[in-house]
Parts: sequence; structure tokens; C-alpha cells
Amino acid sequence: MNRAVSTVWIAWLVLMAGANLATPLYAVYAREFGFSSLVLTSIFATYAFVLVPALILFGRLSDRFGRRPVLFAGLSVAAVALVVFAAADGVAWLYAARALQGLAVGMISGAAASALVELDPAGDRRRAALLAGLAQAGGSAVGPLFAGALAEWAPNPLELCFLVALGLTALTAAASLTVPEPAGREREGWRIEWPRVPAALRRDFFRVSLTAATVWASVALLLSIVPSYAGDLLGTTNLALLALIASVALLASCVSQIVAQRFEGRRRPDQAAGLALLALGLGGLVLAGPFKSLACLLLGAVAAGGGHGLAFLNAQQELNDLAPSERRGEVTSAFISCIYLLVASAVIATGIVDLRLSLSASVDVVALALIAIAIATALWQWRGPESNRRHHGFQPCALPTELPRQREAEVYRRP
Repeated sequence: MNRAVSTVWIAWLVLMAGANLATPLYAVYAREFGFSSLVLTSIFATYAFVLVPALILFGRLSDRFGRRPVLFAGLSVAAVALVVFAAADGVAWLYAARALQGLAVGMISGAAASALVELDPAGDRRRAALLAGLAQAGGSAVGPLFAGALAEWAPNPLELCFLVALGLTALTAAASLTVPEPAGREREGWRIEWPRVPAALRRDFFRVSLTAATVWASVALLLSIVPSYAGDLLGTTNLALLALIASVALLASCVSQIVAQRFEGRRRPDQAAGLALLALGLGGLVLAGPFKSLACLLLGAVAAGGGHGLAFLNAQQELNDLAPSERRGEVTSAFISCIYLLVASAVIATGIVDLRLSLSASVDVVALALIAIAIATALWQWRGPESNRRHHGFQPCALPTELPRQREAEVYRRP
């Protein structure tokens, strides 16, 4: 990686780590502030509800005004969110902090994903897809592990991890000012429009978006409610152990992405295989409750994480191939918006079912629903190529990485 790509990747990694620091701490907040699992899941979902409109706005703005100012602004908002978390003394503070984190991630995600493609010296979209996946999954894993270890063995468990992350975020914000703007990309003046995915790409766009949304909603279930679920199941309050359980799926995702990147292959079958493995892992999560088995829970998390990495890497890679260069930030932001809409729905559904039944039942219900979606989406992935060739007369993801920009624009304007 060159310096510019490394800077963008590290900034995104630090951002995602900070956005997930509170994962093992929610049980502590619930005891301190006295709120239910429904409130817990609504706090978690506040992040997604703010993130989606932020993605829609700032993905477009990064296309207009450049990636660098959007990256710096997003990291600055992330720093404020960490200050609010460190100062929190009630539920309202947690809602405010999560809203600010959603805004920060929404500002940066589309711009960072686009910058990784544009700043790669070889224009390697496969490498850009891998870096995007590792930044999101790796950061989401490192944050809970770091916070859980400090909360268990260091003083000031609800403050120290956020203050350390604040220092790292400030450093990456300063470094983001050195990121160059990609050469040759035309930028227009101020104009806010609802983001539009080109009509010829919509079928493929929604197919890969559904894959990505399903795997991330499954991981969100592990990050949001499973630490509390695992604590009840195992009868433990060890925050480091609960953080490890929450993060093991994302660590497995990182490993599967690195391994998968070494093999050239067709993307759609890879997405289908990843979704099938994800469904198997969620099945392990469902079985862990009645058997009260830590091994079943961990094996299920590893399988789900492996499926997540395989499916998301290839979905991100196909999206990179699909998105026309002049609208890359807009299309990428729409893709991530689809992900977080399903994430928010799954997390809130878990809290509602828990309120009426039990925590174990809520995990089972949502996991089974996600299994059904994963299987249906896997079938669509297998059937997708032939139906898309009949519909469009071409197969967008077959475009080679080095396709000249003029020819790329011509293909994407095809009705």
C-alpha cells in the first residue's frame, strides 16, 4: 500500500474501532442506568438511523467536493462522540454519543471506500475491496476486544477506553489532511440530490446489497445483544470474555477475507457459499441456548464470521466493479445505507421480541429470520448471472479492472 491508501485505511479502521468500543460495556451501562434490553437495542440502532441519511448526503458531497474534507470532518465528529461517551452519566448521553458515531461513520464510509479504489496506484479493485472489508470487520473486532480488556483489568472502565481512542482519532484526523485528491475526477458545484443508482445497475446493485446487508445484520446481532445473551448463558460478567465472544465472528471474517483474496474465482458463487456458511453459523447460535454450550456458541460465531468475510468481500468487490467512477461515492453510500437499514431492523426486532418473550427467544427468532434471508439470497446469487445477461445484455461484474474510463462510462450509460 502507498501512504495515501494506508492513511485512509487506518483512519477507517480507527473510526470503526471507536464506533464499537461500547459493545461489551452495554451490560454495565444497563446496570448503572437501569434500562431494559429494548432500550439497549434502541441505543445501538440509533447509530444506524443517523448513519443512513448521513451516508446519503455525504457520499454525494464527497463526489462533489473531494474525499479529504469529508474524511477530516467525519473523524472530528467521531472525536466528539468519544468525549460524550466518556462523560456519559445517563441514558440520554448514550443516545447522543451513538447518534454522533452514526453521523461520523456515515460521513466517512462512502468517501473512504471510494478513496481506496481511486488512490490505489494500480487501480486494483480487488485489493480495495479487501481493504474496505478489513477496515470495517477488523475495526469492529478490535474495538470491543480493547474496551473489554480495559474494562475488566484497568481502572475507570467507562472512561479510559474512550479517552485512548480519542487520542488515536485525533491523530488520524490530522493525518487525513495529507490525503491527496484523486487526479482526473471532475467535481461539480454545490447541489444536493437524492442518490440514484443507474437504472442498468439496479438489479445487480440490490442483489449484492442484500448479500452485504444480511451478513452485517447477522454480525450486528453478535455485537449488540449476544454479549448479554452469552453472559446469561454462561453465568459470567467477565467483560473481556464477553468481548471476545462478540468479536470472534469478526476476527474469523478478517481471516476468511485474507484467505479468499488469494484465490481468483467467480464472485456470485462465492457470495452464495458465504451466505450458506453464515446460515450454518447462525444455526449454531440458535442451538447454543437449549444446550447451554459455549463451544456451540463459539463455533457458530466462527462459521458466521467466515461466511460474513467471504460474502462481504465479494459483494464489495462486485460493487467496486459496478459503480461508475463519476458516481462512485454516491453508489457506495447507497450500498452501505442498505446494509444499515437491515442492521437496524434486526437489532430493534431483537429488543421487541425480548420485551415480550425472553432474551434467548429474541436471539432465536431474529437468527432464524436471518437464516431464511441468507438462504433466499444465496439462491438469488446462484441464479443471478443468467437472468442478468438476459435482462441487460451484458454482465457488469465481468468488466476488467484496467478497463479505460471512457469505455467504462459508455457501458454504464447503456439503457
